[in-house]
Amino acid sequence: MSELNEGLAIAHLGQGIAVENRGQITLCQPLRKLDTVAVGDKVLWSEAGPGQGRIEQILPRHSLLMRPARNGKTRPVAANIDTVVVIFAMEPHYDCLLIDQYLAICENNKFKAALVLNKADLALTEAAENDLSVYVALGYPLFKVSAKTGLGLEELKRSLQHQVSIFTGQSGVGKSSLTNVFIPDKDIKINTISASAKLGRHTTTAATLYHLKEGGDLIDSPGVAIFGLADLSASELAYGYREFWPFIGNCQFNDCRHEQDKGCAIRAAVEDGTIAASRYQRFLKLKAKIPLKR
Repeated sequence: MSELNEGLAIAHLGQGIAVENRGQITLCQPLRKLDTVAVGDKVLWSEAGPGQGRIEQILPRHSLLMRPARNGKTRPVAANIDTVVVIFAMEPHYDCLLIDQYLAICENNKFKAALVLNKADLALTEAAENDLSVYVALGYPLFKVSAKTGLGLEELKRSLQHQVSIFTGQSGVGKSSLTNVFIPDKDIKINTISASAKLGRHTTTAATLYHLKEGGDLIDSPGVAIFGLADLSASELAYGYREFWPFIGNCQFNDCRHEQDKGCAIRAAVEDGTIAASRYQRFLKLKAKIPLKR
């Protein structure tokens, strides 16, 4: 049996996986019995021919980001993520409902989350200021940046060191512009990966992991904005609101829906101002979008 090497899955190229090991990249095919290999996975692989390898094993993951796929199923986007960076902007419009959805998924998957207001050179409405102050009070890091002017980018770069991060956000908020700031040689790196894997010029279509100049890794995944509530139950959604935590389990009834239920501790906390009414109303909207299972 060939010697097993440890490597890092950094991109999907065609049907293969680009695996990095000590700065060298090898195009590997996973064994059929394995689960889907995600970018960010640490794997054990063996040589299968000149410049080619076979992924024999996926090493244990500490996190896995899933996204909706066909037929109600899910598929992995990226593994071993530390922080999901949620990017939003005042233009075209900022969507707190989407931000809450991302945060709920992060809380349930034990991802750290950071909020990035791009286009921060634009004026904020009073309503936006109030919304952002609620997130900050809950302990979510907030970075106000501008990919256009460079405002706040150095602080954001420092925050991404020594970890694996992924950018997400609705279209039009400048996710691609920020990605290009952090990975200015992105096209060169993609071509290097393809050439190293003996595929010639080949653009990756799924997630790709890049090593940041300042330290840390950034996974770029086009379309990750649509990762959704597919796997969350109503009770998990409630857990996704960290200000609910002190009150979950204190409701009068164990099957409390946190709506108009008698003796709901969460609703009582909203009424006395402990929980922001705006966040609670968005919780109800998201809850209406998912199957009522517990």
